[in-house]
Amino acid sequence: MISYQPFYETLQKRNITEYELIFKHGISANTLHRMKHGKPITTSTLDTLCFILNCSVEEILYHDKSQ
Repeated sequence: MISYQPFYETLQKRNITEYELIFKHGISANTLHRMKHGKPITTSTLDTLCFILNCSVEEILYHDKSQ
């Protein structure tokens, strides 16, 4: 199962809110909703988040093999 826990840690480290992602950077609220519920997102969205947060993929998600 994919976990987005690193994403929320990265947001906190970068001092960026979900509100800012939606209204300043154009990330859809639906995308953030999907991430909160462990649903898949596109690689294009993943690339955009990495660009906005200036981070690597590992700082957005990881694969949890235990679930």
